[in-house]
Amino acid sequence: MSELLKKINRPQDLHSLTEDQLVQVAEEVRAYIIDTVGEIGGHFGANLGAVEITVALHSLLDSPRDKILWDVGHQAYPHKILTGRRDQLPTIRKYEGLAPFCSIFESEHDIMGAGHASTAIGYAVGLKEAMRRGHGPDGNVVAVVGDGAMTGGVAFEAVTQAGGLGTPIVVVLNDNGMSIAPNVGALSRYFNRVRLNPKLWHAREDVESSLTKLPALGHTFERFGPHVKESLKAFWSPGMWWEELDWAYVGVVDGHDVRAVRRAVKDALAAQRPVVVHCATVKGKGFAPAEEGGLEGMEKWHAAKPKSIANGAPAPAAAAPAGAAAPAPQYTQVFGDALVREARRDDRVLGITAAMNSGTGLNVLQRELPDRYFDVGIAEQQAVLLACGLSLQGCKPVVAIYSTFLQRAYDQIVHDVCLQKLPMVFAMDRAGLVGDDGPTHHGVFDIPYLRCLPNIVLMAPRDEAMLVNMLHTALAHEDGPVAIRYPRGEAVGVPVPAEPSLIPVGTGEILREASASTGGPRVALLGYGTGVGRALGAADLLAEHGIAVTVADARFAKPIDAGLVAQLAAEHELLVTVEEGVLSGGFGSGVWETLSDAGINARILRVGLPDRFVTHGAPKLLHAEVEFTPERIAERVLAAVGERHQVAQP
Repeated sequence: MSELLKKINRPQDLHSLTEDQLVQVAEEVRAYIIDTVGEIGGHFGANLGAVEITVALHSLLDSPRDKILWDVGHQAYPHKILTGRRDQLPTIRKYEGLAPFCSIFESEHDIMGAGHASTAIGYAVGLKEAMRRGHGPDGNVVAVVGDGAMTGGVAFEAVTQAGGLGTPIVVVLNDNGMSIAPNVGALSRYFNRVRLNPKLWHAREDVESSLTKLPALGHTFERFGPHVKESLKAFWSPGMWWEELDWAYVGVVDGHDVRAVRRAVKDALAAQRPVVVHCATVKGKGFAPAEEGGLEGMEKWHAAKPKSIANGAPAPAAAAPAGAAAPAPQYTQVFGDALVREARRDDRVLGITAAMNSGTGLNVLQRELPDRYFDVGIAEQQAVLLACGLSLQGCKPVVAIYSTFLQRAYDQIVHDVCLQKLPMVFAMDRAGLVGDDGPTHHGVFDIPYLRCLPNIVLMAPRDEAMLVNMLHTALAHEDGPVAIRYPRGEAVGVPVPAEPSLIPVGTGEILREASASTGGPRVALLGYGTGVGRALGAADLLAEHGIAVTVADARFAKPIDAGLVAQLAAEHELLVTVEEGVLSGGFGSGVWETLSDAGINARILRVGLPDRFVTHGAPKLLHAEVEFTPERIAERVLAAVGERHQVAQP
């Protein structure tokens, strides 16, 4: 780290620097990110693309009195470096380290928490309108929004309101042509058509001039000129859309020129009205594999894996140890491959994602059967509505969205899907504690928020073979929607069936029977999804203490297998439910309700996640923190049946 960057301990330290020095700071911030993130892993490409914008803004504004909002937070590492967290950057995304995104609990300079995209403009309108009414200290409000976030509907709603109110805020549109994957849709093409291409501006002028000279149309064009010219301007100009919504437009600005960004932002702040500063940037700027690799390179380097960069260049891949077994496949890959096989069996099967093609495994479908693949951008509501229309026309849509992001489409799930009982599949990747991305990305609420809805079936696989069978079952289900939840990361390692099997809806499965010869207490462990593996591990530990244990896989959280849970309750002293989700309203609550409705008074112990937001860190550490491990489950069972032995940690 250079001497200049070492002197920047708060954003105000930038205010006395010359523009040449600010350029140097930007170069040093970029080098620091490449070295640090290349070693520890983390979001990469978007941060490199936002360095000059960050330096320019903090050199002009007085944070936190002036508010800088970062949408979504993938681009906020430079902001963290310049706001007193420079030396903590090596801890980012680590347990008890810096948060992966902006967090209001971490720094006064993080004005809003950001893990889901498209929200910053809405925050900005609210902040400035409160200031205009005399609440809190007055200041400038700037939202830095990636072009990918502009595909989200709530961003449009905020833009419309700000234009109508005349709210004096500035939006810096960080346009790199990508979010995580290449952006899609008409708006993306609209931006890309004019990004730093002066030929198009000259072409528009030539077209206007030529139309006036046409023998039959020239006079008409002159007469209706203002209307025709506005239409031409709307076609050629990227700012026309904003201008029509009562925003002033500044751009296109080179987002890697600190001086140009400073000039544009100064003018925008002075205007005292809604202004967008359109900056063209390169995702991965300063790191050749991202810059020179085109869209593929920028997508690959959206995030860097630990120890993936050495001396500013990609590190050679480490060779697997001799004789090491091949790792189990990722659940995401298993799902993606299985969906392609289902699509080839049935031409009605289609896949839908919301800007997360590789993250959900739909990149496999995109590659193999591109005409059966839809990407709606960061617009989960539209993903579900698109599926509704497809379903009404006889298709079998599979909406692949992370559990945490499906929350954004809740009204559509209730009103458009469940109320109308439309057949479709929700494939919810990243269910449970996802690790380094933290509480904004943990998929821990989907069981309660879906279980309360009529007409929906909920299922979760215990391994990759069950995932394949469940997808096949869900696509065969014609009586309403089905939601399948599965975790991030490696699967269990069992063989995947060549031909999938149908699972009777609403049926569980006993995997391990309590030994009749065991004289101790009889306990039943009923797992759901990843809870099954934890239950089996706890059963092994309990057997060492003379506990007779039955383990069952519920497979379904709705409908719950009432016969199975009644049998387990009748034949055992204690029934333990195990789920990787919040307990309030979750799977265990459903089991208790099922038994209560049947008039069965059973002793139930529910194991799941606590009633709080869980921090970020390696999943193993998080599972230990919330006591979602076989050892802690076994201890709780021993305590519940009167034993007080401690189970040793591995």
